[in-house]
Amino acid sequence: MQLVEVTDPKRAKEFVKFPVELYKNEESWIRPLDKDIEGVFHSKTNKTLRHGECIRWILKDESGKTIGRVAAFINKKTVNKNNDQPTGGMGFFDCIDDQKAAFMLFNACKSWLTERGMEAMDGPVNFGDRDKWWGLLVDGYDKEPNYTCNYNFPYYQKFFEDYGFKLYFKQLTYARITRDPLSPKLKEKADKVAADPRYSFRHMKLKELDKYTEYFREAYNLAWGGHKGVAQLSSLQAKAIMKQLKPLIDEKIMWFGFYDEKPIAIFIMLPEVNQIFKYVNGKMDLIGKLKFMYHKWSKSCNKMIGLVFGVVPAHQGKGVDGAIIEAARVMVQDDYHRYKYLEMNWIGDFNPKMINVVEQVGGYVSKVHHTYRLLFDPTKEFHRHPILR
Repeated sequence: MQLVEVTDPKRAKEFVKFPVELYKNEESWIRPLDKDIEGVFHSKTNKTLRHGECIRWILKDESGKTIGRVAAFINKKTVNKNNDQPTGGMGFFDCIDDQKAAFMLFNACKSWLTERGMEAMDGPVNFGDRDKWWGLLVDGYDKEPNYTCNYNFPYYQKFFEDYGFKLYFKQLTYARITRDPLSPKLKEKADKVAADPRYSFRHMKLKELDKYTEYFREAYNLAWGGHKGVAQLSSLQAKAIMKQLKPLIDEKIMWFGFYDEKPIAIFIMLPEVNQIFKYVNGKMDLIGKLKFMYHKWSKSCNKMIGLVFGVVPAHQGKGVDGAIIEAARVMVQDDYHRYKYLEMNWIGDFNPKMINVVEQVGGYVSKVHHTYRLLFDPTKEFHRHPILR
């Protein structure tokens, strides 16, 4: 077997195309957009490269056939943030069912990271934010992956664990039927908040996108930016996110909470566009765009994906979570019957407060991913992700 670094367009194309052959008989797999994968590795589309570096490889067998791929990366902003040791990452791992091949790919990542002073690596993770390409699927193989979420074969779990990776945290994807009833506790919370006129809740207005982008940035940074492994969003990053999301946005399912007109809560949902992208076969060329527009127009997508939910610390425990959910409920259950299903972007098992909220919403676990961590010195004590309090 030969490990080949991706250094030119031909190998980059092989890196993107390899899973197409690997998963061709998997009914649940949806081919990611080529541009979404390739964009991770270019500074124009991935700003993480401004403060990090990455490398990727493909693995070939004796006949020259590609049998695996992987990437390794260092994000200098998160290497030491809340970690016991300098920690890099690996991801975009795919491999035939061959342990020797898999370990060769893992070894390449470990060696590259060690040379750069890392003492551990997380995987499989993204070179960028946690909301994309994060974690190894370990339960839910019969369900289609959501947009920019990992799907993989069951045998990958054994590869990771036999190599020495240990569970750092579980990622739980919750689902529910949109019009099923919610817990009465949420309505009680909403009624409590409604008694204070300084609170208000409203959905996004696309014609005021810049204003709502800044609301999103402010609330996100206060609610999430201080958590372990989560970086603060700059104005430029927030604008880039909203620019990318703009073609997908349904303003009626993106909700914001305010206190004296200052943003204090967000409940960001989008149409689950993998239900549309599965028809374009990874390509957003002219034909792919036409297919996308047709299926968007014909409302092929009947599922929402909850991307981000958060309440700033100063307003937690006051019922704001229930109030913003109730505002969204009135819209999607009473006024706007576009979506039949809802899945929430994954929630770490280190976040019991958020899990409690989703379970009150009536969610059930539909998929489980694992984020693993490998300590390069096995004699060091391993710690799981700390519980958020």
